[in-house]
Amino acid sequence: GIVPQSKANVLAVNQAVTEEIERLRDVVPEDVKVEVNIDFSIFIREELKEVLLTLSVALTMVLVVIFAFLGSLRATVIPAVTIPVAIIASFLVMAGLGYSVNTLTLLGMVLAIGLVVDDAIVVLENIVRRMEIGQPPLLAAIDGSREIAFAVIATTAVLVAVFVPISFMPGNLGRLFTEFGITLAAAIAFSGLVSLTLVPMLASQLFTRGVERRRLATAIDAFFQRLSGAYAAALRRVMARSGLAVAGLLGAAALGALLFSRLPSEYAPTEDRGMIVIMVRGPEGASPTYMDRQLRLLEGALQPYVASGEARRVVARTGMWGAGGDVSTGFVYVPLTGWNEREKASPRLAQEFREKLDQIPGATAQVFLPPSLGIRGGGQPLQVVLGGTSYEELVRWRDAVMDRVRRENPRIVGLRSDFLEQKPKINVGIDRDRAFDLGVSLTSVGRTLETMLGSRIVTTFVERGEEYNVVLQARPEDRASPADLGNIYVRSAASGELIPLANLVTIDETSGPRELKRFNQLRSITLIGGLTPGYSLGDALNYIENVITEELPQGVRVDYDGESREFRRSGGAIYFTFILALVICFLVLAAQFESFRHPLIIMGTVPLAVTGGLLGLWLMGSSVNVYSQIGAVMLIGLAAKNGILIVEFANQLRDRGTEMREAVISAAAIRLRPVMMTSLCTAFGALPLILASGAGAESRQTLGAVVFFGVVVSVFLTLFLIPPVYVLLAGGTKSPEHIARQVEELKRSAAPIEAPRS
Repeated sequence: GIVPQSKANVLAVNQAVTEEIERLRDVVPEDVKVEVNIDFSIFIREELKEVLLTLSVALTMVLVVIFAFLGSLRATVIPAVTIPVAIIASFLVMAGLGYSVNTLTLLGMVLAIGLVVDDAIVVLENIVRRMEIGQPPLLAAIDGSREIAFAVIATTAVLVAVFVPISFMPGNLGRLFTEFGITLAAAIAFSGLVSLTLVPMLASQLFTRGVERRRLATAIDAFFQRLSGAYAAALRRVMARSGLAVAGLLGAAALGALLFSRLPSEYAPTEDRGMIVIMVRGPEGASPTYMDRQLRLLEGALQPYVASGEARRVVARTGMWGAGGDVSTGFVYVPLTGWNEREKASPRLAQEFREKLDQIPGATAQVFLPPSLGIRGGGQPLQVVLGGTSYEELVRWRDAVMDRVRRENPRIVGLRSDFLEQKPKINVGIDRDRAFDLGVSLTSVGRTLETMLGSRIVTTFVERGEEYNVVLQARPEDRASPADLGNIYVRSAASGELIPLANLVTIDETSGPRELKRFNQLRSITLIGGLTPGYSLGDALNYIENVITEELPQGVRVDYDGESREFRRSGGAIYFTFILALVICFLVLAAQFESFRHPLIIMGTVPLAVTGGLLGLWLMGSSVNVYSQIGAVMLIGLAAKNGILIVEFANQLRDRGTEMREAVISAAAIRLRPVMMTSLCTAFGALPLILASGAGAESRQTLGAVVFFGVVVSVFLTLFLIPPVYVLLAGGTKSPEHIARQVEELKRSAAPIEAPRS
């Protein structure tokens, strides 16, 4: 077995080992085969390939969406250039912080493809719109980028502000997603810079003769003009009943709360990592021969899966890891064939393994899948710790809980505890009255047992300058069985006679635990179990907690370990991060708009997006987990982006003298095209994640479902709900530019104050 060091690159270690194996094949005798039985890096390599494939598909889909909206290859080239520029620039940040290219950073880049083009699309669309009304290309590039600069800076700042808190989540979750959040934030920051510098320059150079419309571009423009007119007419009818808009927002929030309560919850999706592990426990004291026989029975039961092509091989070994391991425990590793070479996923195969191995007597087999995200705990998701003051009390509590769970809930499989009372033990009781009558003290009995059956250092001696201990102990053949106590004597202090120890003690042969464990400084017993496919960890923990509440007294201390502990801890951390992202987003918007009402209007899009994301999880049959929660945090910035475009332009139109209702209708109609373009680019950039397959597809599908459905639902609801809310809340407000102009006018109109004469 070759185990990489904690900070080593697993793929580099794998490559070095593979090269060494090739050299070994030339050295070993011809009748010796050197092969790789188990390779955990296969999953990592395959997942990287799948993510890179997803990256290329997302890039293609985003470019197709841009072309479909613009109808011009020349116009498509400009936002397309921002994608490699922003992503390659983010590599500088990754290199400076010592990050690596891994599955999470690549996942961030997949999502970044749909995000980094947003600002470029908004700037380009505004420049082209000004060219169409007759401005020269250079002037259109300057005025168009200047007009939209505030919205671009605001959306970039909001998105960066949302992603950064993800990087500072506490615990294991924060360490995992730090690189993900920082990589995304860096790519978005560079995209904002590029959109206000490179995009205007390219537009002024590529459209030197103005916008030349071909047949496709003309048809697309005509379609969007009709769509904009129909949208404006529909929006006027909606704004006539502004109360319905507020009811719609509240209804979306209520639907989101309902979906959240109904969806299953877990720490991370159960991934098909191409490996199934089986831990086999035999009776305490079982010999290697006995365990070898049991493992061969298990191998025989699993060989049909090798013959059918679903498993590569079955690898079994006896004994725990490390020197002096427990030979009554064995492990069976079943590496599965490639993800495209088999029809059954590993969770389904694991369930079939459980059903087959339960029929083999003489050993207990625990089937589990390697955990996701580097969670410790041996792949058993359910780990509930009972803490108390005595092990006898804990054993009674454990038995009560396990008996009820086994009777009521077949979806919790392989339930066991880490308190194994299988080690043979002899309790020696002293007949105190008889020992007193014979003049034998309890100290003499205890010291004699210690010396003869254990060992005791009685003196030392010096030989050639070295000091040695003299250890007194009975010979092995004289302490092999309980009957040997009859050959041990103690001296009576009263008569001086030697009395057989067997006349003074009673022997009780029992069994006990191999070790006594503690958790958080309390005596503890941990209940450990697996879950059937489709049964979430959150439901299992809630069920166990209800059983503990009903069956056990209030004195029991309940805690969690392994994946269960990460699940409970990560939930609180994610919700805190979500609230923190909301607050930061609101404050950033308040600072930019110099108002509390405008950010409140924009933040009204967040419930719409989160509800859409939860609807996507429900449609995909997924769960609320780490990936979906990260996606929900991302939706804060993604949803706010559309609101910023509408609110900011409505403020500009109001500054020019347009009535408020007409200003917001015109702003929404004019910004319809960029809003739809940016949102669909983000959505279609996430669509390949939903369609993912192969290694690690379960996690990517969850994140993709939240982003895709959240963005699609929010963009259509935002277009109809935000303008009425703007009319209700934005009365009496002014844009930051208008406030700045008023301040300048006051400064110019104020008379200079002369200093008093001395």
